[in-house]
This record gives sequence, structure tokens and C-alpha cells, in this order.
Amino acid sequence: MTALKEILLRRIAATGPISIAEYMTECLLHPKHGYYTTRDPLGAQGDFTTAPEISQMFGELMGLALAQAWLDQGAPAPFVLAEPGPGRGTLMADMLRATARVPGFHDALRLHLIEASPALRAAQAERLPRATWHDRLDQIPGDLPLFLVANEFFDALPIRQFVREGTGWRERVVGREGEALVFGLTAPVPLAELEHRLEDTVDGDMVETSPALPALVGEIGARIAANGGAALIIDYGGRGATGDSFQAVRGHEKVGPLDTPGQADLTAHVDFAALARAAAPAACAGPVPQGVFLERLGITARAQALAARLEGAARDAHVCAHRRLTHPAEMGDLFKVAALHPCNLPPPPGTET
Repeated sequence: MTALKEILLRRIAATGPISIAEYMTECLLHPKHGYYTTRDPLGAQGDFTTAPEISQMFGELMGLALAQAWLDQGAPAPFVLAEPGPGRGTLMADMLRATARVPGFHDALRLHLIEASPALRAAQAERLPRATWHDRLDQIPGDLPLFLVANEFFDALPIRQFVREGTGWRERVVGREGEALVFGLTAPVPLAELEHRLEDTVDGDMVETSPALPALVGEIGARIAANGGAALIIDYGGRGATGDSFQAVRGHEKVGPLDTPGQADLTAHVDFAALARAAAPAACAGPVPQGVFLERLGITARAQALAARLEGAARDAHVCAHRRLTHPAEMGDLFKVAALHPCNLPPPPGTET
């Protein structure tokens, strides 16, 4: 039994079942036993691998897409270049390397990272010594154009789950049976925030909401609408889907979400329809499949250029990385790319629908 599981069992015994959102928050961000506060979860020795860790091409193209959006908006200077949840800093390091020859881009940017994990902040500092770190998005400068990238950030936001019953909703919660954590359901009640889901669901359907998403996306959208800029949001999910997407990964394998609290990564699919609604007054382009986005930006030509310098096992690994990022059976369709941008200006390249 993990230390955090003992804490959660005592809490539930004292105050009753907790929501999935409360459970995720404790598991991921508990100050002593939280998953993100105690480890570097990335790579072969961690629990999962993200696109920037698979190939440098991902970050290079993300950087060039944002740089082109910056040029399209008249190359404003100075501007904020920001990333929430930057992992080891690999994505941003690749973005900066790829944009080094864009005239004026590096001189104008002010790099700001939003990171809650002390372990990951240390890893980021090795790659990105120019950065300024923050605990929250609203702490970064608010009076400058904002160019932001968020890769696999919103999937880690805590969610709530609801099962429809008539015109009401039963919330899925975490309770206990003896020494085990178990799922349960509350009594059905009508919920104003889910009124619109009565139109596309039937009894027994499960829908998920992300309580923190509207405020975070709204903050980004408001800044971009007011000051200019653009945001690239890359994550897995869809538009207003139904079903249970709550999952846990440990050692690159799926495990039960309630099995090892604090020792597994917890995520859920992103609702891009909710994200688009929250972006106003900024516009939201996409989402488009990640593979389509990368192909529009020329990943195959870049892959061929890099492959020409490689041979043997290194070349084989490179070819596999290209396939993994773009093929529909790999990450190409599962992951989506959406872009926030001012309503009177075009979206970043590759996100047009």
C-alpha cells in the first residue's frame, strides 16, 4: 500500500467519498507523495514518453509554426514565449534551436515556464537557463503578446465524471471498501453545466468535465485577444465525446487508476469542444490530427534530410520516430492540435481546417 493510499483511505473514512478531480489532484500534486512532485516521469526509465522525447523534429516544427505566427503578426517585440508543463525542457530547447535564425525572434522573446514539479524544474534549468519559472499561468506578464505551446498539459488536469440518469447526473466518486479504494456513484441531480449534454447523450452515458480548463484556456484566450499572440495546444482527445477516458500509466503500461496512488501518471482525454468555447474572445482553429499538422509543416522532408546523415540502428530509430509521430495507427490520429489566435488574424500554419 502506498503512503498516499493510506492518507486517502483515512480521509474518505472521515469525510466520505471524493470526486475524481480531488483524487487526481492528490495523486499528482500532493506536496510529499504526489506523482509530479516526487519524480521525473519521462523517458525509458520513467513511466511514459512524449512526442518531444521521441524526435527533435516535433519541437523544431512547433517552434517554426509559432515563429511564423509571430512574423504574420508583425514581429512584435518584446513578447512572451511560454510553456505550461514543459517536462524536461526538451520541446522548448528544440523550438529555440530551430528558431535561432528567425531574425529578431530570440532578441524579442521573454521565456516563461509554468511548472509545479521541483524535480522537473531542475531538469528544465539545465536546458533553458534563460527561463523564468512560475507556479501558475496568471503569474506570467500579462501586458505583452503571448505565444504559447502546451503539449500533453491539459490531459493531466483533474476531471469529474458524470453518468446520465434521466435528466439528472450521477457523479462517479472514489470511496473505500475495507482497505481498497473503489468507484461509486452519487444520487442523480440536474446540473446546469451539463444541460447541453442532454442533447447528445442517453441514459447510462458517461461524460467528463475538466473544472480547471475553462479558466486556464480563458486566461490564454483573453491575453491573445487583447495583446496578440497564438497558442498551440497538442493533446489526445476529441469533441464532446462520451465514455470513460480516465487512465493510469506506470512503467509504460496501463494500470488501474486506483491501484497505486501517487506512483502512476493519471490522465484523461481533452474535450476540444469545451476548449474552443473557453477560448473566447480569441478564435480557436482545429483540432486537426497531429499527423496531418506535422505533414503540413513538412516533417517528411525534414525526416529525409536527417536520415541522410544517419545509418544502421540510428537511421532505423529515426524512421520509427517519424512513423510514431505521424502514422494514424500511432500518434498521428490520437493526438490533435488546436490553435488559439486573434479573431482578425490567421491561425498558425498547419492548423487550418
